[in-house]
Amino acid sequence: MIPRDFIDTLLVRVDIVDVIDRRVPLKKAGQNYQACCPFHSEKTPSFTVSPTKQFYHCFGCGAHGTAISFLMEYEHMGFPDAVAALAQDAGLPVPESGEPDRPKPPPALWDALEQAAQFYKKQLKQTPRAIDYLKQRGLTGTIAARYGIGYAPDGSPLKQVFPDYTADALAASGLVIDGDRGRYDRFRDRIMFPIRNAKGQIVGFGGRVLDQGEPKYLNSPETPLFHKGSELYGLFEARAAIKTAGRAIVVEGYMDVVALAQHGVEFAVAALGTATTPIHARTLLRHTDHLIFAFDGDKAGRKAAWRALENTLEALQDGKDVSFLFLPEGEDPDSYIRSNGQAAFLHLLDTDTLPLSAFLVRELSRGRKLDSQEGRAALIKAAKPLLEKIAAPLLARLIQRQIAELANLQADELGLMGVRPSATRRTAPRPQRRPAPSRVRSLARTLLMNPQRAAEVDPCWLDANDPLSERLHELLGWLRGVENLSLPALAEAARGSALESLIDELMTDLLDKDDSWDWNAEFDGASKQLRDDWQRRRWQELAARPLSSLSVGERQELIELARS
Repeated sequence: MIPRDFIDTLLVRVDIVDVIDRRVPLKKAGQNYQACCPFHSEKTPSFTVSPTKQFYHCFGCGAHGTAISFLMEYEHMGFPDAVAALAQDAGLPVPESGEPDRPKPPPALWDALEQAAQFYKKQLKQTPRAIDYLKQRGLTGTIAARYGIGYAPDGSPLKQVFPDYTADALAASGLVIDGDRGRYDRFRDRIMFPIRNAKGQIVGFGGRVLDQGEPKYLNSPETPLFHKGSELYGLFEARAAIKTAGRAIVVEGYMDVVALAQHGVEFAVAALGTATTPIHARTLLRHTDHLIFAFDGDKAGRKAAWRALENTLEALQDGKDVSFLFLPEGEDPDSYIRSNGQAAFLHLLDTDTLPLSAFLVRELSRGRKLDSQEGRAALIKAAKPLLEKIAAPLLARLIQRQIAELANLQADELGLMGVRPSATRRTAPRPQRRPAPSRVRSLARTLLMNPQRAAEVDPCWLDANDPLSERLHELLGWLRGVENLSLPALAEAARGSALESLIDELMTDLLDKDDSWDWNAEFDGASKQLRDDWQRRRWQELAARPLSSLSVGERQELIELARS
């Protein structure tokens, strides 16, 4: 569980208009902002975002919520991931104490990795052979220091670093291996690249062999701290540059990352000995709207690019640009930029990238005879599972249309053949009439803007004949138990509770009122009307009974009600 007070602080720090506008361009419409809804197909904008109340609502399909809700639905995130993404944008660390259900790695693992990193850095300075290797690759001491590059000597030198070489933390952190002949260092005679998480903590290492040998690159194993499918090498160091450049490059190796940085291209990252995963893609697309994969132009490069494409489809978002750069055969980013310089490499990024959609269609068409029914059937069969993975609704439709044209079909005919884009968009229901206004409803919505005034309402005032009264009674009790929260914080506090749907309904009502609306005055008026109505009902109830049946207290109450 993430602490409630952290979520409240986060929602105050983020601006929902900014969060949504980066993904779905918004236009000013009076006091609010509007767009065509990203969750269902429509031609007339019905998706409304309120900057003052910090929530969104679609009057077509009913999509509704806070900045957290939007990320969960639009980017297919879980609640913790959505909170983490917003926190990262706001520069707020998510409290670790807020995750009691996930066992924390023991501090000894962090300490072991940090100690090893410091040792490897010292060893680099004392090893001319390793220094010469990096110089031959064009790296300076400045860039080596920035990325914390080190050197792991041959043998098992970590015995010098850790007094207790048998400690469990050394194996659990991936620094050593327990083999048939005893324990020994995992990394030996390798240039060492520390891998950092989003907080800058070392979670693992990548080691490149100095001379000939296999494997060329050796990574830390999966540990409680390190998950290859989630981490990206160089992302911590590249974050500021990615923001400044407005794009990020994914390359294949550690040396590619540092070589590009050495030549002033500091917005590159690398996957860690595995293909790019959907988690990698989602992470990078939270940092930038333009993602470029750079690969060799040979057959192996195209194969790696295709794997990256397949794993990126479910992370795609409309408004985001994913493309591929294929370098000349025999070149990688490291060798190309060293030979041709920064300007030439940036020129390639600007002019020679292939959009994901074009790469997808090109590879699906490759080698198929589209002038035959059999060739077109093979195209549709190969395209079907890929189209169904694309998470960006508009892009999925456009690619589907292009595939249909290649197969000499209408776009809707692909649907008849079972091709369905995965980004299932809501079918907009017929607009429903809003509930008829009532005094109970008026009071309920003002309480969202004045939760501290819930204590002023006597539950006996509520009319049992009003269908909202029972739910308002629950709302009153709930509001008395929460602090004076903002509107989006109230919505998030109610997430998953029986009150969630009521608060969603009431928040929609609030869109009718502009920023100058006096919510205290509305509360005063609504509560007075409810109290007056209750007094009238109570007088009628007592007056209808025989006087002899009334107690002394009820007779006095009847007199007072008659006077009021």
